[in-house]
Amino acid sequence: MKKVCKILGFAGSLRKNSYNRSLLQAALELLPEDAELEVFDLDGIPSYNEDLEDQPVEKVKEFKARIKAADAILIATPEYNYSIPGVLKNAIDCASRPYGDNAFAHKPVAIMGASPGMIGTARAQYHLRQCFVFLSCFALNQPEVMVAFAQEKIDKDGKVIDRETREKIRELMESLVTWTRRLTPST
Repeated sequence: MKKVCKILGFAGSLRKNSYNRSLLQAALELLPEDAELEVFDLDGIPSYNEDLEDQPVEKVKEFKARIKAADAILIATPEYNYSIPGVLKNAIDCASRPYGDNAFAHKPVAIMGASPGMIGTARAQYHLRQCFVFLSCFALNQPEVMVAFAQEKIDKDGKVIDRETREKIRELMESLVTWTRRLTPST
């Protein structure tokens, strides 16, 4: 019997009813049987300050510990001003510092994102992939889950109602587990 693949997911939005939190909820519903998804809330992570990186607050310590304990990472990101949100970049900076204590190192990572616009977070996702190069993460390339016109695919209660979007999220989760097992055979 295969070991359960433990995935840590988080949204790059602090908004409680964000489309990207809805994508994480759908991922929880669509997980393969041999996987678990824990969702972490970035709210409470302070602004990164290099002067304080050796004295992180409890929320940052908890975030880093959960990343390190996970077999894989799932990030649901909105797109702000053609890029990743500041809150997401800040959380990544906090969890990857100080130099030599990068919680993301060698982690398989999958990305998805939802936006009310036509591009569906494509630019933010590609920018996030650039960050992964320095973080030494192993980004899953396919499938790409870029949910455009999210207001038509997610209902007012935050449920992903679009069948094709749900299927893409299912494919992403299955691919992330397969990718993680390929990179880490003991998983």
